[in-house]
Amino acid sequence: MAFLTTENASSSSSIPPSSTLGCKYEYDVFLSFRGPDTRNNFTDHLYYRLKQVGLSTFRDDERLEQGTKIDSGLLRAIDESKIAVVVLSKQYASSSWCLMELAKIVECMDKKKLTVLPVFHYVDPSDVKNQRGSFAEAFANHEDRFKDKIDDVKTWRAALTEVANLSGWHLKDNSESEVIKEIIQRINSELDREVPLVSEHLVGMDSRVKELLDLCLAERLDCVRLVGICGMGGIGKTTLAREIYNRIFRNFEASSFIADVREESKSRRLVSLQKNILSKILMGAEKNISDVEEGKKILRKSLCNKKVLIVLDDVNDDEQLKALARKDWFGPGSIIIVTSRDSHLLNSYWDGVFYIYTAKELNNDDALELFSLKAFRKPHPQENYVDLSINFVSYAKGLPLALTVLGSSLFGKTLDEWRSARDKLEAKPNRAIMDVLEMSVVGLEDTQRDLFLDIAFLFKDINNYCIRDTLESLGHYTYDIGVLQDKSLITIASDGALGMHDLLKEMGRDIVYRESPEEPSKRSRLWSYEDVLHVLTSNAETKVVKSIMLNMPIEAKEHLSAEAFSKMKNLRFLKIGYVHPPQDLIGGPIQLPQGLSYLSNELRIIDWHGYPLKSMSTSFQLNKLVELRMRYSDIKQLWKGIMMLNELKLIDLSGSQNLIEIPDLSGAPNLKQLILQCCTRLYNIHASLGYLKRLIRLDLNGCKRLKSLPITICRLMSLKTLNLSGCSKLDELPENLGKIEGLEELDLSGIAITSLPSSVVHLKNLKVLSLSGCVGPSSNKLTRFPLMQRRRSLDPMGMLERSLIGLSSLTELDLSYCNVQTIPNVLGCLSSLRDLNLSGNNFVSLPESIIQLSNLRSLDMGGCTHLQMLPKLPLNIEFIDATECIRLYNIHASLGDLKRLIRLNLNGCKRLKSLPIAIFRSKSLDFLDLSGCSKIDELPKNF
Repeated sequence: MAFLTTENASSSSSIPPSSTLGCKYEYDVFLSFRGPDTRNNFTDHLYYRLKQVGLSTFRDDERLEQGTKIDSGLLRAIDESKIAVVVLSKQYASSSWCLMELAKIVECMDKKKLTVLPVFHYVDPSDVKNQRGSFAEAFANHEDRFKDKIDDVKTWRAALTEVANLSGWHLKDNSESEVIKEIIQRINSELDREVPLVSEHLVGMDSRVKELLDLCLAERLDCVRLVGICGMGGIGKTTLAREIYNRIFRNFEASSFIADVREESKSRRLVSLQKNILSKILMGAEKNISDVEEGKKILRKSLCNKKVLIVLDDVNDDEQLKALARKDWFGPGSIIIVTSRDSHLLNSYWDGVFYIYTAKELNNDDALELFSLKAFRKPHPQENYVDLSINFVSYAKGLPLALTVLGSSLFGKTLDEWRSARDKLEAKPNRAIMDVLEMSVVGLEDTQRDLFLDIAFLFKDINNYCIRDTLESLGHYTYDIGVLQDKSLITIASDGALGMHDLLKEMGRDIVYRESPEEPSKRSRLWSYEDVLHVLTSNAETKVVKSIMLNMPIEAKEHLSAEAFSKMKNLRFLKIGYVHPPQDLIGGPIQLPQGLSYLSNELRIIDWHGYPLKSMSTSFQLNKLVELRMRYSDIKQLWKGIMMLNELKLIDLSGSQNLIEIPDLSGAPNLKQLILQCCTRLYNIHASLGYLKRLIRLDLNGCKRLKSLPITICRLMSLKTLNLSGCSKLDELPENLGKIEGLEELDLSGIAITSLPSSVVHLKNLKVLSLSGCVGPSSNKLTRFPLMQRRRSLDPMGMLERSLIGLSSLTELDLSYCNVQTIPNVLGCLSSLRDLNLSGNNFVSLPESIIQLSNLRSLDMGGCTHLQMLPKLPLNIEFIDATECIRLYNIHASLGDLKRLIRLNLNGCKRLKSLPIAIFRSKSLDFLDLSGCSKIDELPKNF
């Protein structure tokens, strides 16, 4: 080791206390040396290496020893330095100037906590300490020369002895280059301790900085690493990169921060950026580069053996990366940090060790603090400005750019000016924020830009879980959805739901608004109530309009113009609805007094809540229509005859209470979903239903006048969900229902059947079966459960018993309120069952085979007033509800062994006297309700 601890080493070179951090420093390092000894060798090498790593260093090159008065500027430089490196060469003490410097250094070491690092330049530290050899000769000469200033000579002696006692480096047995490397590492270590944990106004970044530092400082010193910082515009990527750079750049031989690569590569070209990197890393040395390819070669040759840190800020093209940073250009231990809005750019570019960090929005507390620092120059709002501050913070949605821009713009403004700014923001977005965000859209392909604008347009009114289907219906590509995610314009949750930051939505809408600020009919997308009404009630030219979303106030009565629709030749999306519509709305206040003779051939989606006409015209050429949603419409018959709708995948007429029949659907062979919930007058479904080979969902919930299903329903080989719940007049199911082998969900709740088809045994893929309420409970009145009217006798377990063995895929079984008297032991064969609902029935006990249901998680027996005892239950069960089981008196002791039990409800079990003691020690149990258990008179003391 080159680092040397001398005898009785002083601790004076330790880090200054925090109280000194407020001192003004001009230099990081002051070099003290005797020029003739080391200026052209060791000190020169040390000086240039200090400069190379970015350390501000004072070296007096021009000084000549004339006279005995030291220059005042030199003394000031010592005063304004953080660290002094003293190169103690053989003739160092022969220079009175050097000794005067040294005396000043020791004075600052005591008074200003200056850190002093000695280097013993081929001299013995003990000779320096005890002033022997050349040092003895030097002081003998000084005592003779400065007889009238002998006290100064004594001060010099003392200073030399004190410095010689410090820990330092001995060059005698060590490589000079290795010593220089260690000196710089020591200096960096000292200086790094002075860096505050968080820079000024770096609010809410502690955890982000720590996470990034962990990535950057991971123990992979043998490779070149890329650390990417990705996220939407204005999220703080550059701030994070700058903070990380400032904290670690001293750990590298060379470093360079190249800001705003996107813009710089446009205006100054990539060659200029290559020169910039080289200039910073090679201490300002100029390299003549004629083109990008030559620059690549020079960068590789110049940097291949150096451990470097390079930050490339705001990269948006792989050509920039190829020109500025290739993995094989840099020495081991190098780190390349790249900020970009495009994560795919980094993932596809670097084939070595890389980490991607996605920057997130600030939480509410941090957002308010950052806004307050900009608006009030303190970390909290002023009195009387709190509510307004929260308004602006809410608008910014945690985006640092928006918080900074808005806060800065409001600094020093009056309350009235703040209110005016808020109102203006609601009417018109802030241009500075929008301009930064809009850079993310520049460079998108036309299909990707169109997709982004559609998402921004739709997100206000479409559930984010459904928006992906809507986008596909509009003809967008899944690939482009991924591109927008890569470019930080949207997010995709683990369940596939799309998300978009509110300010990005506003930016998208601002782009559309600027297509024609004065005339709405010349914009591609319309959503403002006033703008849409203007277009739909006038004769304006509307051929550029692609999408319309009209949310009507429920009290509004508007007459739309049929002629307006006839001019919308490019309309792809039409949504008309109501703000919080009543559920019984049919037709609604919107009227089409002229009827509707034309709809655009380009329409992909029609979503018209309360459609006011009795049917759709078969003259419409809706060849591209994918979704037809007309909930709570006034439709009586959807259409007459056949409509050719080859692309149609969904029909939803829920709540259309005037609808009496479903017409011939053979013209829609690709239909996947037919939703007719609560069409209470519907009594007939055309036999063509059975020819819809791609139909996966048929929902007839609440169609209480429907008496039968077409026999052809059994041809629906793709059908997965069949909901007949509430079809109270449906008293018979097709005998060959079991032929629908792909069926996964079958809801027969509340229908009037007395038996199940024997073919049910063939439904081997059935996962969810509900027979809830097929028969009402006994006449006993239950205080906490609804009564059902008694219908014809049905024994669900009797008719299911022969089928249960075949339903091996069943995960949910609902037999609530079916007047079940006995549950057969064959129940245990349902090996996949997770949820079992037996509430409101009349059985006395559960079969012992229930223990075989190893996947059972939820068991509901609420209102089973005849239940007397619970047997041993499956170990993985999590939820047990035995509410109002008024005859339950015994629970198997194994209940206390259920390690996953979370919720146990025994409310109203008035005959229950005790519980297994182990249940009170359960670590998993979160909820236990024993209210109404009047015979339980004692609980464990430590419960």
